[in-house]
Amino acid sequence: MLRSQTVNTIHDLHAQGKSIQEIAQQLGISRTTTRKYLKHPEAVIRKPRSKQPSKLDPFHEQIRQWVMEDHCTNCEVLFERLQKVGYTGGMSILKAYVHPLRPAVAGHAPVQRYETKPGEQVQFDWGEFVYEHDGISHKFYGFVAILGYSRMRFVTFVKRCDTPTLIRCLMEAFESFGGLTKTALTDRMKSVLLEMEDNKPRWNPRFADFMVSIAVVARVCKAYTPQTKGKVERTVSHVKKSFWAGVVFTDLDDLNRQAYRWCERINARVHRTTHARPIDRLAQEQLRSLPEAFAWERFASEERKVTWDGYVSYDGVLYGLPGALELAGRFVQVRERKGLVSFWSAGVQVFETAKRPRSQDSVPHAEQWSMVASVSEIRRMPVPVGHLQQAPEVERRSLQEYDQYCGVEAVKEVLA
Repeated sequence: MLRSQTVNTIHDLHAQGKSIQEIAQQLGISRTTTRKYLKHPEAVIRKPRSKQPSKLDPFHEQIRQWVMEDHCTNCEVLFERLQKVGYTGGMSILKAYVHPLRPAVAGHAPVQRYETKPGEQVQFDWGEFVYEHDGISHKFYGFVAILGYSRMRFVTFVKRCDTPTLIRCLMEAFESFGGLTKTALTDRMKSVLLEMEDNKPRWNPRFADFMVSIAVVARVCKAYTPQTKGKVERTVSHVKKSFWAGVVFTDLDDLNRQAYRWCERINARVHRTTHARPIDRLAQEQLRSLPEAFAWERFASEERKVTWDGYVSYDGVLYGLPGALELAGRFVQVRERKGLVSFWSAGVQVFETAKRPRSQDSVPHAEQWSMVASVSEIRRMPVPVGHLQQAPEVERRSLQEYDQYCGVEAVKEVLA
């Protein structure tokens, strides 16, 4: 079948007075074909081809389920899942099927990309990640950090997004990157910024002290301009679409192990903007050395009060302390580092244990009540006793005796 442009040329030449033989010779086609299209111009309309079965057909329902329930439209993630369930086809047919299932994206004005020098900047932000357990929706907070030059990414999930947790997440991010940047860019979250006074930031005191101690300059982006920190905004979106959609985990530790492996894969892929692998560009960052341990530890502590039954509540878990320490009712400092939770009193570490990932767990100590007397023993203990005695007898004397003792003469007044 000839293309519509060729058929139009046949009719055009015929209108100019060309013969069928001249048209056929000029276009390199047979006279029979030329005569056919001059006699039946509607023949140019192609009949639709019958739909051929594809390798993707058996997986259409599964794909729609992932898109509707998990809100996963990333074809790379879907392709990996399909391969695990027996799909042997290619990526192109998958993209063609998923494209109409994606929600429409609203357009916006173009934004000029801002690049930073090696070792100059790290961007960080929070994201809310919803999961279901026993039919009830819960959420974790995902901390995301990215180096501006190399595009190295770091992701971890926590139960809180307060200032102490933010500082610990920053510690882990810098340790994962292997050093410190000169600046850190964030938005106007309460754990970082209290308010703006005359266009000057009034930082959260604890966050400001931490940034000063590690010599990293904190900067805040302009209000209502998420494009200022577009690298981390895009990363948060990428984590939700590529990692979180349909993720299955047993507890928070298992989730963070999966997030760590996901970051390793992403950092080893060629970035679309830099056209290089982030792991390869990391060496060019030339990050500053991490501070000494004390600079970390003093900001990794939170104050907690020990309950009267010897427990400390931290991150939704009750940890028991040894009863011999006699810390019930007192305040202690709790530090979380690298999966361990340590408890400090008066500057001395009194106990350390592995952090429990599940909330509402209770972890009693083996010697939590070993030095505590039982109720029956308390009843048998001696009680304070007072003593009653008779008052002493006082000798009665006349006032004259006291006058003589003091050398005073009594004067008798004579009444007139």
